[in-house]
Amino acid sequence: MLKTWCSSDWTSEERYNPLSVSELAFGSPYLSSAIKTGIITGIIGLAGLFRRTAVNFNAGCKTAVSNIVMATAVMITLLFLTPLFHYTPLVVLSSLIIAAMLGIIDYEAAIHLWNIDKFDFVVCMGAYIGVVFFSVEVGLVVAVTLSLLRGTFPTPWLTEALINIPIANNVPGVLILQIDAPIYFANSNYLRERIQRWIYEEEEKLKSSGQTSLQYIILDLSAVGSIDTSGISMLEEVKKNSDSKGLKLVLANPRSEVIKKLDKSKFIENIGQEWIYLTVAEAVAACNFMLHTCKPNPAAIELQGRENMV
Repeated sequence: MLKTWCSSDWTSEERYNPLSVSELAFGSPYLSSAIKTGIITGIIGLAGLFRRTAVNFNAGCKTAVSNIVMATAVMITLLFLTPLFHYTPLVVLSSLIIAAMLGIIDYEAAIHLWNIDKFDFVVCMGAYIGVVFFSVEVGLVVAVTLSLLRGTFPTPWLTEALINIPIANNVPGVLILQIDAPIYFANSNYLRERIQRWIYEEEEKLKSSGQTSLQYIILDLSAVGSIDTSGISMLEEVKKNSDSKGLKLVLANPRSEVIKKLDKSKFIENIGQEWIYLTVAEAVAACNFMLHTCKPNPAAIELQGRENMV
């Protein structure tokens, strides 16, 4: 019944009248018995036959001769045309890799490197070309080699600035830090962690002594001759962490090259031009003026209140 219904559904549009099982039984009783027995016992897979019929019907086939044509085409392909498909797996795999890479390439980051530091852009492209056309190891070696060509990096160290300015050592709520080395990818993480440690120690010292809470952090950049994108990212993280604690980051005496890169990266716009000073003395005087004339930072008050509740 199922076979008759499926065949009639596909042949009604072509106005065919296929033979049913009963008609087959009239012509060949042994064939009819074999078909019935096969259907009942599951030897004949009707689903496969229906699927093949549906494919042929959608392809425009009219008679069973289409199966002969299909078998002939498959045989010719396997015997003579197989060498033409020898490189097909490699081509398909390459296209999948290229399609996946297009989604992970950060064009905006490359443009950002080009605008800030051309050498960092060269290192980025060298690593990219090495990985794409050779291997990950080659790309890593190229990036490290180009970075070493920049020159020897001085040993970075961060100290609390003890400047010969009386007001600088007597202003509670102001922390002055001096970076005595260029800021590169090799020392940016160390500087970030060290700055955060100084801030924590200063906050604990002021809290234990009962003085005014820390509100301003002055970074003396007079000894910073150059900075790369990793250094700028470090300053952005310090700025973000300071804002979360209700602290204000202030820059003092940055050099022209550093100012240019900070301006191109829009860090100056983020921190505000009014918080960049030519000397440490001017920065300290401005912070001291703000401490005595302006209201405390609401974020700092809220954060301090939460700490007291805890």
